[in-house]
Amino acid sequence: MMKSRYPAFPYILFMTIFIVVPLLIVVYFAFTTSDGSFTLQNIIRVKNYIPVTIKSLYLSLIATVICLLLGYPFAYIMARKTSNIRKTMFMLIMLPMWMNFLLRTYAWMTILEDNGLINKLLALIGIGPVHMINTQGTVVLGMVYDYLPFMIVPLYTVLMKMDYSLIQAAQDLGGNPFQVFTKVILPLSLPGISTGITMVFIPCVSTFVISKMLGGGTELLIGDLIEMQFTGNTYNQNLGSAMALVLMVIILICMGVMNQFDSDEEKEGSVVI
Repeated sequence: MMKSRYPAFPYILFMTIFIVVPLLIVVYFAFTTSDGSFTLQNIIRVKNYIPVTIKSLYLSLIATVICLLLGYPFAYIMARKTSNIRKTMFMLIMLPMWMNFLLRTYAWMTILEDNGLINKLLALIGIGPVHMINTQGTVVLGMVYDYLPFMIVPLYTVLMKMDYSLIQAAQDLGGNPFQVFTKVILPLSLPGISTGITMVFIPCVSTFVISKMLGGGTELLIGDLIEMQFTGNTYNQNLGSAMALVLMVIILICMGVMNQFDSDEEKEGSVVI
């Protein structure tokens, strides 16, 4: 059987149809008017939504940091357990992901609303009701809940491959737990941290379902504004494409900064004992 001279052709075709072509369509609408003439007004109008963009980046950054602080110790503990316990813990992490995204978000609405489960429990001890729904805090909570597995999985993968003899060597050389973590474990896990941050930050900054349902429409993010341009009475595909294009550029810049950070770390050396 003769081997194909172009083994990558199916992948190139797939990327062209489902990535390059849609991207070109977005660029076309971003720089044209409704009648198809060239314009820069759509891009210029995006500056009117800078406060919303900044808020989206801010809340996404908070959610990403929380995911990292929660996910790192969990991934490390899971990586040090036996095979059966690791499988059980991994299943518990992925189990919520098997449920529909909207159902999981609706569940949090039921829990956090003014007459929801938490306030009913607080009422039993004479506290409340506490207003939690339709706030920035609930939006961040929804981001953390929905995207925490995307932080844990890459961290777990990297920590599983770590050579633990290096940790033992650092301990034998007199390193305390803090020194072992900062000079051995953390440098070796940086690729997983970078991947986890990317996988959490990007969907957080572009989400619109979480902010719409848990924010109640009062905490609009850039994803909500883009979605509004393609639905309802505010239909404006040109402005929506411009906003999506600007958001994509911001995300690419963030990814470029993360990649540069990884390159600098590799140049400096992975482990220092």
